[in-house]
Amino acid sequence: MELDDRTWLAEYRKGSVDALAMLVERYRKPLFGFILKMTEGREDAEEIFQEVWFRAIRNMDSYRDKSFISWLFRIAHNLVIDRARKMKPVELLSSRGEEEGEDPIESRIPDPARGPDLDAAGRDLGARILAAVEKLPAEQKEVFLLRTQAELSFKEIAKIQQTSINTALARMQYALDKLRGWLHEDYTLLKGATP
Repeated sequence: MELDDRTWLAEYRKGSVDALAMLVERYRKPLFGFILKMTEGREDAEEIFQEVWFRAIRNMDSYRDKSFISWLFRIAHNLVIDRARKMKPVELLSSRGEEEGEDPIESRIPDPARGPDLDAAGRDLGARILAAVEKLPAEQKEVFLLRTQAELSFKEIAKIQQTSINTALARMQYALDKLRGWLHEDYTLLKGATP
């Protein structure tokens, strides 16, 4: 855990609300991004994000992990799993809204990495990648997102998923193999375009 996290946690335990605000702000983007991609939509993600922090605050005195962000992701993981068990079968994002004549939902999800200078081909590729990630089995999708979006180590991912490092690595490899297969044409075009 970084020194800032330790300092903020110590300050929060002494009663500083500002210290908690600093922690929430520091981990808002990776944690919320992960939850959003693992749930049905923004409303579900916001509820789970708030519940993660509620549980973290409630259990802060018993927190003893080395990595605060891993602890938060483990809480989020458990909440996403609990919610998935309670819900009906998951509807693919790519099919939402199309029946009502709307654009597919992936076209409405904001991507902070995109700028106005990207051309249509880049946007199309991004949409195809997002759709392919959505097709991954839940465990593989989670490992892929924790590694690529949250930039967690496989040791941290294994701890979150309560499995071995080898299993986490295997899930990532299976996810990458499936994505390569599904995006083979795009991969071939990109590979051919690079010198």
